[in-house]
Amino acid sequence: MRRALSVLASLAIVLLALHVPTATAATSVNFEPRTVLGPGIPRDGSPSEQNVVELGQVSLRMTSTQTAYVVAVMRVNSATIRTLFDNEIVCRWPGGSKNMVLGQNVYHKGSGSPQWEDVSLTTRYLVQPGVDATVTCTAYLRTASLGWDDSTVALVGGSLKFADTSVANDTSGAEIQKSVSQGVIHLNADNADAREPALPTFDLAPGFKGLSVFGDNEYLICHPGSACDKSKTSKARFTLFVNQWKADGTVCHSDSSTSATVDVPYYVHHLVVPLHKQNFEVRTGSGCIPRFNAYVLVQWLGGETGGIQGTAHNLTDSRGSASRHVSDMSHVFAVPYK
Repeated sequence: MRRALSVLASLAIVLLALHVPTATAATSVNFEPRTVLGPGIPRDGSPSEQNVVELGQVSLRMTSTQTAYVVAVMRVNSATIRTLFDNEIVCRWPGGSKNMVLGQNVYHKGSGSPQWEDVSLTTRYLVQPGVDATVTCTAYLRTASLGWDDSTVALVGGSLKFADTSVANDTSGAEIQKSVSQGVIHLNADNADAREPALPTFDLAPGFKGLSVFGDNEYLICHPGSACDKSKTSKARFTLFVNQWKADGTVCHSDSSTSATVDVPYYVHHLVVPLHKQNFEVRTGSGCIPRFNAYVLVQWLGGETGGIQGTAHNLTDSRGSASRHVSDMSHVFAVPYK
């Protein structure tokens, strides 16, 4: 009897081993609270450094035409010195990458301006690898002290995830996304309006009920080369426009209900302005066809010169590294739904 029980137990162990599920890569991860160093401005005049801290990583096996929606949320506060805070996602696959970074300066604790002391940032965009591959996206917190001495900030928490692993493309098979190119689009009394970022006209297959449209701008006050009164602010209004078109080339319907007005102090320096139209209806009657475009209308309202920031170049891969990369900043994208 004992021998029979022993054989049965061994068999059960073997069967359990055969049915152990295969480990899969995470598609979401939460960030643990931590204190993060911000390197001080070098006193010898050498270039400033950014601390680049990896917070988490997600992976997804994708086809060449598959599009995923990735999003990272970070919240920081309790800075000891005014500190640069960037939320960056770097997505890589064999032979390619797609990166996005957004940020602003965080005031030190007790500054007297609490709205600038506790900051939450969301970086979000679409990824299409163009090849069959595993796409790995990593969230980085980038920091730098804006004083001579090192600073620290408290990462309160956050997360990184694939919010949608299979987003519909346009009829050409491309992801519905556009970023502002390199440089800064200046906004002042001589050039008060800009339509950036702008998503060119695109077509969808029939059958979609609506669009979820995102327009995220990085707004800069007193960009390099402009005169600047550091005691003042730059004020601007941001409005997300989404349009559907008719077959005859006229507008079927338009929505501009999503907007925000900001007044940015010099010492905040650059501010993320996120806009999201959750449910833009796709209409089918009166000559309407599934053809769309979208853009953010930025209107300078007064104060110091402002700017819309385009692609960031020469970002260090890690603190002190010689390797560099590019990350988009201001951008617009759409997620169709049925």
